Amino acid sequence: MDRTARAWQILESAELIHSAEVVDGAIARVAAEIDAKLRDQFPLVLSVMGGAVVFAGRILPLLKFPLDFDYIHASRYGAATSGGSVDWKVEPKGNVADRVVLVLDDILDIGDTMLAIRERVLGLGARAFYSAVLTDKEKERTKPIRADFVGLSLPDRYVFGCGMDAYGIWRNLPAIYALKEKLEGEEEA
Repeated sequence: MDRTARAWQILESAELIHSAEVVDGAIARVAAEIDAKLRDQFPLVLSVMGGAVVFAGRILPLLKFPLDFDYIHASRYGAATSGGSVDWKVEPKGNVADRVVLVLDDILDIGDTMLAIRERVLGLGARAFYSAVLTDKEKERTKPIRADFVGLSLPDRYVFGCGMDAYGIWRNLPAIYALKEKLEGEEEA
């Protein structure tokens, strides 16, 4: 099966978890919560590439206060569906020193990536650290970090859309979907 056909198979067999309208409402609510907390702080906002690019692009215009913006790139997934160790592709710069920092990310899964980001940002001398995630995945185990601002809760399934990908594709969808347990033509693991 070619890549395009497989992409359509993934989407057509997926389950809708949150519609585009629900996502829009969650982003607006999170922006209002961030505005209430950080409007007088002139924060440095860091977007975690590549998953948070959609969330950042949609929430930044809703923040009604002055801010600086930059990005970092730390990942545990790449195009895989399970995480490994944190891989820093672009680390925080010295501009975090003595700043209030808000990190935007697409999902808080088990929390290891956000924890590593927080430790690095605070280690570089940030005055305060906040995190905002579009989604927070429900897990049975306790996470090592909680996000300060959360848009939507997700079941413990592999999800995609709104910046999150399935096998490297479908980050561009305005809604959030969950993968079917097994796709047609796939072998049991």
